Amino acid sequence: MPTNDAEALKSILTRVKTIALVGASDKPDRPSHDVMHFLQQQGYRVIPVNPRLAGQIVLGETVYADLDQLPQPVDMVELFLASERVPPVVDHAIQHRIPFIWMQVGVINEAAAAKAEAAGLTVIMDRCPKREIPRLGLLL
Repeated sequence: MPTNDAEALKSILTRVKTIALVGASDKPDRPSHDVMHFLQQQGYRVIPVNPRLAGQIVLGETVYADLDQLPQPVDMVELFLASERVPPVVDHAIQHRIPFIWMQVGVINEAAAAKAEAAGLTVIMDRCPKREIPRLGLLL
């Protein structure tokens, strides 16, 4: 069952340092761009992932095509994807042993969440860290 408990979310958000944001956008009016910028302001290193933008720079970070291309290990994968596009990313997260998968508001894939949890990963689903951080009193 995906994690939604306030204390668990607080613990995750304080342990995570590096985030791969899958579905990153170079357009400032897109939610993924806004959330990436917010997370950077909160001290997280956010590495954008989007095959369409691979090699470009978004908010000071090089964009990578997929999780296999990342230059370093990450603590969490945040998904800004259509729910049906989640399973292959979860499979890669399992392969790379990324401990946390965060599915953005509106991104719900119960089967992928169950598979990740069965592999020992923690899943947060249908939530936004930009909303959770202030709600949990974690603002810098």
